[in-house]
Amino acid sequence: MAGPPRPQFVLFGSSIVQLSYSNGGWGATLADIYARKADVLMRGYNGWNSRRAVQVLDQVFPKDAAVKPALVIVYFGGNDSMGPHSSGLGPHVPLPEYIKNMRKIAFHLKSLSDKIRIIFLSCPPVNEAKVRQNQSPHLSDLLRTNELCKRYSDACVALCKELDIKVVDLYNALQKRDDWMEVCFTDGVHLTEEGSNIVVEEILRVLREAEWKPSLHWKCIPTEFSDDSPYDLVAADGKRTLNPSEWGFHRKIQWG
Repeated sequence: MAGPPRPQFVLFGSSIVQLSYSNGGWGATLADIYARKADVLMRGYNGWNSRRAVQVLDQVFPKDAAVKPALVIVYFGGNDSMGPHSSGLGPHVPLPEYIKNMRKIAFHLKSLSDKIRIIFLSCPPVNEAKVRQNQSPHLSDLLRTNELCKRYSDACVALCKELDIKVVDLYNALQKRDDWMEVCFTDGVHLTEEGSNIVVEEILRVLREAEWKPSLHWKCIPTEFSDDSPYDLVAADGKRTLNPSEWGFHRKIQWG
């Protein structure tokens, strides 16, 4: 591990997590926002459901790890909520089992440390027409509907309220945009940069409003090696240097 040590944020989930470092994704944006503040690690697994997730909890989050995450952001539900296949194969997980699995994930994470913080992301909506248009000839018909997505999203939100876990209700957050179906998805399911920006905004809102001590909002975490130096860029007056450690002019969005 490279030092000095920073808070460790882990993104754990299915393809919404694995692809979050691509095409202006929300994981990449968080890594940029938290540059020199926290290490944002991705543990995303394309195609996974909550059933597979609970099988690897001890491997992804070992209890004897020397470094424990400060924050874990968890997303499962999109694949669980797909309609069942007649063969019994596939990613579908019945709703009661999905709730049970998410509870197991929460309990395991809480057991790692008294200081660990957790945010669950609920199942987002889909563009059903676009899903059908992008159906692969190599796959059986996939049943993804907003009715199913909402059921699993509502169940995740309710569980988080029960367990006192922070949650981002993605099903409703994405639909705050009138044009959400057109701009939020690449293929009807996975997120565009616009869709990912909504996820980032909601995560930062949770971090800003949470009464966690210490705060994990990016503006509250010290910047690594932020001390002034005579080796920094020289100001226009030629008499001093300017510390660039907090500069964010490169970002298209100035995050709050």
